Amino acid sequence: MVFSSSIFIFLFLPLVLLFYFIVPEKFKNYVLLIFSIIFYLFGGPKYLLLLILVVLIDYLGAILIDKTNKRKLFLFLTITLNIGILVYFKYTGFFIENINSLFNIDLHVPKIILPIGISFYTFQAMSYVIDVYRKKVTLQKNFLTLLLYVSLFPQLVAGPIVRYETIEKELKNRKTTFDDFCYGIERFILGLSKKVIIANQMGKLADTIFLSNNLSSPIAFLGGLAYMFQIYFDFSAYSDMAIGMGRIFGFKFLENFNFPYISKSITEFWRRWHISLSTWFKDYVYIPLGGNRKGPKRQIINMFIVWTLTGFWHGAEWNFIIWGLYYFVFLVLEKYILKNILKKIPSFLSHLYTLIIVYIGWVIFRCDNLSSLVLYFKSLFSFNITSFSLNELSVYIESYWVYFILAFLFQTPIYYKITEKIDKMKGKKIKEVLTVFHYSFLIIIFIITIMFLAYSSYNPFIYFRF
Repeated sequence: MVFSSSIFIFLFLPLVLLFYFIVPEKFKNYVLLIFSIIFYLFGGPKYLLLLILVVLIDYLGAILIDKTNKRKLFLFLTITLNIGILVYFKYTGFFIENINSLFNIDLHVPKIILPIGISFYTFQAMSYVIDVYRKKVTLQKNFLTLLLYVSLFPQLVAGPIVRYETIEKELKNRKTTFDDFCYGIERFILGLSKKVIIANQMGKLADTIFLSNNLSSPIAFLGGLAYMFQIYFDFSAYSDMAIGMGRIFGFKFLENFNFPYISKSITEFWRRWHISLSTWFKDYVYIPLGGNRKGPKRQIINMFIVWTLTGFWHGAEWNFIIWGLYYFVFLVLEKYILKNILKKIPSFLSHLYTLIIVYIGWVIFRCDNLSSLVLYFKSLFSFNITSFSLNELSVYIESYWVYFILAFLFQTPIYYKITEKIDKMKGKKIKEVLTVFHYSFLIIIFIITIMFLAYSSYNPFIYFRF
């Protein structure tokens, strides 16, 4: 079940809201837990036990860390079990295939189905255990409460990666105000519309082009641009909807995206893109390795490890590892060479530089294997421009120009700047009128989104596969 489906919008979510707001306060967590389990059962019922097992491992591990003198040993064992489960389900085939290729042998490659959301919920669970070890959070003695934290359906399968410390107090006691409820609905509608109206349309175009043979340069460029918009609006939309639903239920999840395409450096881009993953690797890998405290050489090694893991976290393919190392190179260059240059040049040039690097990065990310990556780059940089390719380009632009305009507009904070100005207006009457327009806009957008859903069968979430 995905957020942008009719069954979720018109059946699952209304039922959750109905039961959640009619039951007494002490039963609200149980309502969310039951519906979170039902939600996960739609995606893969046989892997529900795996999710519960991961939570049980971390629940018991945290107790042993908190109550015994062998804290480091139990932390090591707990993290090892978590990583072991993740590696088995996500990377077994990758390792065996590469061993076969390297040593020219024929080991059996088992067909292991990737449990939905495993990369996200294992990282959440590990963050809880590590923070118990660091004494940043209090031990959770109620297993069902910890299970709710990990399985909470708004962010279960595609993030953001919510730290236990972020919602520790809210798991025990929380309130949903009218303003919270309205904000949550607005955020959900905005995320849903970004997903259905922009990301899905960009995805259709990107898939068409990336699966084509003998691409010309203009078409290859357009495919990369379409995917660049698709992945942003797809993933940020999921985070918007997750944050919105969290707010409705009284949880204040941290932001996961902050308009990354307006960045003026790669360093800034990664402060704005998938913030929960970046900060997770920073706090639980980079800093424990020594961060920048042990000199430039050690810092570069630490960055290399982090960005190799960041790429590998996204999937068991070499293109993801190359993608991670690609960003490692530019982040090192910016830290030691380019930082002062980027500050001195005009801002539009630093912005252009960032977009070019990010664009190429998304092409690497999108290509399924190394051979398709090489072929796509050959097409992209062949500068093969013919009258036929320009005609083909015009056909695509004619079909998708509206969605490209929407994408260009809403990858900036223009909507939020307008709503902020409305909130700050002093004139009562004009403010009331503009507020009516604001909510009318949301209603219209929601209706249009539902119409798109009714007439389209293309509705995947990219990050479900990670």
